[in-house]
Amino acid sequence: MSGVKPILIIGRLEKVSFPDFGFINLDAKIDTGAYTAALHCHDIEVKKENGENILHFKILDPTHPEYNEQDFRFTSFAEKNIKNSFGDFERRYIIKTRIKIGRKIVKTSISLSDRGNMRYPVLIGRKLLKKRFIVDVAESYILKKTS
Repeated sequence: MSGVKPILIIGRLEKVSFPDFGFINLDAKIDTGAYTAALHCHDIEVKKENGENILHFKILDPTHPEYNEQDFRFTSFAEKNIKNSFGDFERRYIIKTRIKIGRKIVKTSISLSDRGNMRYPVLIGRKLLKKRFIVDVAESYILKKTS
């Protein structure tokens, strides 16, 4: 079957990387109940610079061992109402970036969210998983075991 991409089996927890930001092996919860992906950020704000809206944010927070205080800036972003884990809608900024899961690198939309009260800094939802991954909920960190 030429042209068909193989579907990778992953666990309910996996390590993921963000090559565009220099973050490697962050813990991610694979959540088939969530639609979008989310990345834990703080100091998220839009600033007007030279007449242009610039989204500023810092990935993770000072309590996370991988936190490095780097201010990331995006000129291309969107805002969207997204249902949070409590069932309430909240306004979030959405960016497009690459995420690496196992050996696969996928360009995807990801919402920036304060996940400081959550166990995992990254959430991967159905939109990213669809036609790429199958989730074995009985397993965790399958890719680490097989790579």
